[in-house]
Amino acid sequence: MEKLEKDVLNILTADCRLGAGEIARMLGEEEGKVEKAVRSLEKSGVIVKYTAITDTEQTEQERVEALIEVKVTPQSGSGFDGIAERIASHEEVTNLYLMSGAYDFLVIVESDSVRGVARFISECISTFDCVLSTATHFILTKYKIEGAYTRRGGKPGRLSVQA
Repeated sequence: MEKLEKDVLNILTADCRLGAGEIARMLGEEEGKVEKAVRSLEKSGVIVKYTAITDTEQTEQERVEALIEVKVTPQSGSGFDGIAERIASHEEVTNLYLMSGAYDFLVIVESDSVRGVARFISECISTFDCVLSTATHFILTKYKIEGAYTRRGGKPGRLSVQA
């Protein structure tokens, strides 16, 4: 990856709303070169998606998000990848990670209700022969997402510690 592509990627990672002109001014580059770098990053799959981080507590949309830890037995021939593909194919799954530790996968799901999450676990995850156990954690409040504070006023102040 070229230096310009790395610089553009760092800027877009911090704020994907910036246009090529703004990025070019920040880097002291020509706008056309920045546009070409962005297209190259998109075409090669380095940039997968642009998205907005939202504070769902300020929206009318009621969604339930849960983290599901899943312990599995790797499958002969496909290892963890085959299992990951099966889990990822479900629309409720927003994120899926192979992890080290007591559980193999961390699955983040989103649904309209707690019942929807429970149904996903009982009708999807638990039906896989390779699943040994799960642990589910419901997200109650999001304070920081992808490095951005979700509370008004931004970064919280330090707490006073007195003896």
